[in-house]
Amino acid sequence: MSKLPFNRRHVLAGLGATLATPALMGRAHAAEVTLRLHHFLPAVAPMHNEVFLPWAAKLAEESDGAIEVQIFPAMQLGGKPPQLADQVRKGVADIAWALPTYTTGRYPVAETMGLPFMAKDAEETSVALFKLMEEFGEGEFRGMKPLAFWSHDGGKLHMRDAPVRTAADLQGKKIRSPNAGMGELLTALGAETVFFPVTEMVVGLSNGVIDGCCLPYEVVPPFKLHELTKSSSEAAAGARGLYANTNALLMNERTYESLSDDLRKLIDDNSGLELSCHMGKVTHESFEAAGRELVEETGNEIVEIDAAEIATWKEAAEPVYANWIARLDEAGHDGTAILARVNELLDQGA
Repeated sequence: MSKLPFNRRHVLAGLGATLATPALMGRAHAAEVTLRLHHFLPAVAPMHNEVFLPWAAKLAEESDGAIEVQIFPAMQLGGKPPQLADQVRKGVADIAWALPTYTTGRYPVAETMGLPFMAKDAEETSVALFKLMEEFGEGEFRGMKPLAFWSHDGGKLHMRDAPVRTAADLQGKKIRSPNAGMGELLTALGAETVFFPVTEMVVGLSNGVIDGCCLPYEVVPPFKLHELTKSSSEAAAGARGLYANTNALLMNERTYESLSDDLRKLIDDNSGLELSCHMGKVTHESFEAAGRELVEETGNEIVEIDAAEIATWKEAAEPVYANWIARLDEAGHDGTAILARVNELLDQGA
């Protein structure tokens, strides 16, 4: 695989907010193929600017301008975030950033990493996730070619008012859950959980429909979460994070197969484990740190949920794991083996 040395220094000035245009990158000739990359976050989001734009620029450069990637943020091609994988499969978009947890039960192997306490730092979790999908997830994304799987850092509880220190602080609170598994745990701990895509969260917090949400710090800047909440609670240092959703970069299989051999190889060389690892690393070292810093600068209270309390939450999560094993079994997988392998990969640092 070729190396992926892109970072903030490689974000190309003047590309505009919505697309990486090879014509501005000094391409030698007209593009042979134009790929539309669709995602759900606004163009100010770090993933858009620090990963997708540089990735598009790298493909254009290494293909001598033969590949043009047009990036459409904030669902500009229409639809809602849960539809992104289907948009790729149907060819509405050639590539999309999708969250399997938005369609619970449809991609059960990929969703497994979103269970409570399956999160270490984003880089380690992303590597473990990619290996898990290699071993157990073949065929889960039919009609699509997965280019990368990655995870964010462990989620935190961001509250409009008082912080969460123990389960008692969750009693009766309406919390936007990031996925079904975390929703089961929060309900078991006494919260009233709701689920809707992150793009609808701002309205929920603004009008008081929800008291808080469970998300990583990286989501703070693009949605100005620090202005909508007063406190953030995180798991004790050294413990696994509350959760981490699975992210997938997917490509339409027909589009991929239609490429010439050299362009397919170029896509292969700039995807897979290395891209997954890179996305996790940038997420952990850059996005998460920047979001936490913004919370601190705002003066919001940051609380550490101590290890003894987290241990009781893990006990409460046991039925969540049992339910998920049953779902995996019903889908034709060995649920017990998959859960065991996830923990093994995380414990050994993938």
